[in-house]
Amino acid sequence: MNSPEMREKTAAQLQAAATRVGQMSAFVGLDGFVDDILHVVDKRESAEKYVRLPTIAQYAERLAAAAGRSTNVELVSQLTKLGGNGPIMANALASFGLKVSYLGILGYPNLHPVFADFSKRAEVHSIAEPGYTDALEFEDGKIMLGKHQSLKQMNWDNIKSRFGKDKFAAKFGSADLIGFVNWTMLTHMSDIWSEVLKEICPAMKGPRRKLFIDLADPEKRTSEDILRALELIAEFQKHFDVILGLNEKESHEIGKNLGLKNSNVTTPDGLQKLCQEIHMRIRVDTIVVHPTAFALASGADGTALVEGPFTPKPKITTGAGDHFNSGFCLGKLLGFPTQLCLLTGVATSGFYVRTAQSPSIADLAEMLRHWPS
Repeated sequence: MNSPEMREKTAAQLQAAATRVGQMSAFVGLDGFVDDILHVVDKRESAEKYVRLPTIAQYAERLAAAAGRSTNVELVSQLTKLGGNGPIMANALASFGLKVSYLGILGYPNLHPVFADFSKRAEVHSIAEPGYTDALEFEDGKIMLGKHQSLKQMNWDNIKSRFGKDKFAAKFGSADLIGFVNWTMLTHMSDIWSEVLKEICPAMKGPRRKLFIDLADPEKRTSEDILRALELIAEFQKHFDVILGLNEKESHEIGKNLGLKNSNVTTPDGLQKLCQEIHMRIRVDTIVVHPTAFALASGADGTALVEGPFTPKPKITTGAGDHFNSGFCLGKLLGFPTQLCLLTGVATSGFYVRTAQSPSIADLAEMLRHWPS
C-alpha cells in the first residue's frame, strides 16, 4: 500500500520531471474566500494563555448545554489566509512550478489584500467580491462557518461580461489541467458547466487534457441538483480525461444519491468497493476518495489504496483536501499510475498540514524519502 521503494520511485520521478512541470499550465476556478482560522477556548488561564477545546464532540456538548439558556464562546484567530477550494488548489499547483491562471471571486473591482501574494504566483482574474469563512479547527476535524452572499455573482453572464467569453475559451481550451471546484457553494456552477459544454467544448482542438472537479460537501444541495451535476460531469468526459475528487463524507453522499447499497461504509475495503461502484455509475476517467489517513482511487488502470502520513496534531487542516487534489493532479499530468498519483497526493497534503505551507517538488521528494513515522 505504501512502501519505501514506492516512495523512492515517486520521489525520483518527481525530481526528474521538475523542468517539465514548469512548462505545464493550469486554469482553475471559480470560487474565492477569505479564511479566518480559529481555535475555540476551553479555559482562559490568563490574558495570554488559554486551553483549546480539542474536539468537535466537546464543542457540540457545550453548545447543546446552552439550549434554553445562553452561552459565550471565545474564538482565537490563528491565521487569516486566502481560502476557497480554488485558490488553495491553484496556489499549491503554482508551488509545484505550474503556470497557473485563476478565475474567481477574489475582490471586485480590486483584489482583496489577502490574495496579493497569490496574484504574484499566478495570473489572477476576479469578477466579484469573495466569500468569508470562519474555520473552527479541532484535533478531529473542522467546522466551516461561511458567509456566501457574493457567491451568486459567479455566473456565466458575469464571466462573459467581466472576464470575456473569448478569453475564457482560450484559457479553457489550452491549459494542460482545468480545475472546477466548490460546486456546492457556487449555485450557478451547473449552469456554467452546461453553457461551457454547449458554447466552448465543441470548438476545442488538440489532444485530450485533464479536467478535475471537486463537488465540495454537497449534503446541503438537493438530490435533483446533485444528479444533474453528475450528469454534466460525465458529459465532460467526451472532451477531457475527467477526475472527480471526493473526501470520505462526499463519497457517502454521492453513493446515497446514486442509490448504492452500503454507501456509509468507513473501512478501507468498504470505501474501495464504494469507489468502484460510483465509478461504474459515473463513467469518467478517475474517481478518487481521500479520507484523512489514506486515499484510494478507481482509474483506467484499476483501483489502488495508499496510506498517508497521518498526524493526530496537524498545524492546519483547512485546505488539506485541496492540497491532496493538487498533488493527485500533478501525478496525473506526469502520467503516473493511479497508485503513484495517490502517493503524490497524500505527500502533498501531509506536508501542508505539518507546515501550513504548500510544498515544492523538492519538498515532496524530501518528504517521500524521509517519511514521517
